[in-house]
Amino acid sequence: MKSFFKILRFAGPYWVYALLNVIFNIFSVLFSLVSFALFIPVLQMLFHQMAIPHEAPVLHLEINSIKDNFYFYTGQMLEKYGNERMLVYIGIVIIVLYFLKNLLRYLAMYFLAVVRNGVVKDLRNDLYLKILILPLSYFNEKRKGDIIARMTTDVQEVEWSIMSSLEMAFRDPITMITYLLTLFIISPSLTIFVLVLLPISGFIIGRIGKSLKRTSDKGQAKMGVLLSMIEETISGLRIIKAFNAIEFVNTRFKQTNNDYNRLMIRLYRKRDLASPLSEFLSACVVTIVLWYGGKLVFTPGNFLDAAAFLVYLGIFSQLMPPAKAITQAFYNIQKGAASVDRIEHVLGEPEVIEEKPDALVKKEFNTEIEYRNVNFAYVEEPVIKNLNLVIPKGRTIAVVGSSGGGKSTMVDLLPRFYDCIGGAILIDGIDIRDLVIRDLRGLMGIVSQETILFNDTVFSNIAFGMENVSEEAVVAAAKVANAHEFIEKMPLGYETNIGDRGVKLSGGQRQRLSIARAVLKNPPILILDEATSALDTESERLVQQALENLMRNRTSIVIAHRLSTIQFADEIIVLQNGVLVEHGNHVTLLEKNGIYRKLYELQSFV
Repeated sequence: MKSFFKILRFAGPYWVYALLNVIFNIFSVLFSLVSFALFIPVLQMLFHQMAIPHEAPVLHLEINSIKDNFYFYTGQMLEKYGNERMLVYIGIVIIVLYFLKNLLRYLAMYFLAVVRNGVVKDLRNDLYLKILILPLSYFNEKRKGDIIARMTTDVQEVEWSIMSSLEMAFRDPITMITYLLTLFIISPSLTIFVLVLLPISGFIIGRIGKSLKRTSDKGQAKMGVLLSMIEETISGLRIIKAFNAIEFVNTRFKQTNNDYNRLMIRLYRKRDLASPLSEFLSACVVTIVLWYGGKLVFTPGNFLDAAAFLVYLGIFSQLMPPAKAITQAFYNIQKGAASVDRIEHVLGEPEVIEEKPDALVKKEFNTEIEYRNVNFAYVEEPVIKNLNLVIPKGRTIAVVGSSGGGKSTMVDLLPRFYDCIGGAILIDGIDIRDLVIRDLRGLMGIVSQETILFNDTVFSNIAFGMENVSEEAVVAAAKVANAHEFIEKMPLGYETNIGDRGVKLSGGQRQRLSIARAVLKNPPILILDEATSALDTESERLVQQALENLMRNRTSIVIAHRLSTIQFADEIIVLQNGVLVEHGNHVTLLEKNGIYRKLYELQSFV
């Protein structure tokens, strides 16, 4: 039940609707009880088990006084209209009461719908925001498919398994408590006997519920693996086809899917046991109550007569559906508890990259960027070791070195995609950890090797993250990026949808859109992470020209494997195994005859 209460905390903003639900449920139960209460005096008088009162008692605001007056006026109506006509009137009243009862029940569910769907909506919103603010390192360790599963199937499981049980939380306990109190009033001894039987059935149901949660947990984890395999297959379809691996990946998927199928069969068999088991236990309890209650009726001197016992059985029969509903809801909650735990695991992840409460606002870059004794490691092995570097404003710094040397990590530390574990990075003498994160990243534009575009129009991709951008500004940015010409030739121009990840464009076109996006942002600091390494010669020439337009009058950090593209840099630094081993311009580094020269000669630029 802990999982249920974890989810219920999201219901806080909807407490008014929850309160209205409770109020309408209480009135619904009261109307139900009143309809049963009408039977007792009528049956007792019809069966001549009590005399018809001929004198109205004094009316007071207490139960006995109200009861005696109700009995008096019921008896008077019975004498006036006769038995058959009185039964017709009582029947009409009962129909009206049941109509009101069900109307109130509908109103209760009407307001509960806001709570139920609002909680799920907020849960999705919180998960999505958490995904946005978690550090990149979190996603390096997790399967994307598993994360998608938590945001989709797990949230859906919460919606169906737990939120559907909100009716149980707000209505059925109220119903059961009210009915039990009424049963206590009618026959305390019989009701105590019933309460002894209920924990036994509750224990049996609880044992199966725990097993259901374990199976559900395994099923949700396996669904995460399935979604991950689907995502990887779609992303890597070209390679799968090229290596004739269709049968291989299909066999692997079938095996995983079969495992999931077996888990779900076990899960549904356990869940579907709830209804027949609770119904069987209910029949056992009703039979025992019938035997014990009949014994009380037939025993002389007991306070339970036949009419009261019939009403008792009627009320008790109404007690069983909410009890059965609570049983079913308990199974559903156990099934959804595994999903709640998986969602809580994401929501409970530390943000790592946190903004200080008194973070400084910074909208401009004035003097320099400084890496001061910077150290960083993803796990244990250091990736950046004691890095010291100063980048004055307006300068272009190129970063070269062998793969795995720490180049991308070094630039990822600047916008705080990760935080260094030793030393500090400063902008204008201020530690970047002291700045508002939004302001820090607002100073930078990033063009990476892997161009990230979205399934939207050309216009929206260039203007991504910016509001109230004019068409003239977007066109101007596209012209600087050498993208305007090919955009105009597209079917709808700037309103053309480019498909998932820009699949309708060539590599060079995608890269130039990415550059146009950076141009439009107009950042003072520019990070280029191997922006031309995956392009053909013609595309590289166009993109390189666009990059030169972009870097003009900006502070730029350029990562490149092709050394021919960074010979213009004001300073080139060489990273090897996370250590800055050489720095200088192109000419001086060649003269040093060190690592840079070896890299240069390997690329045949002698």
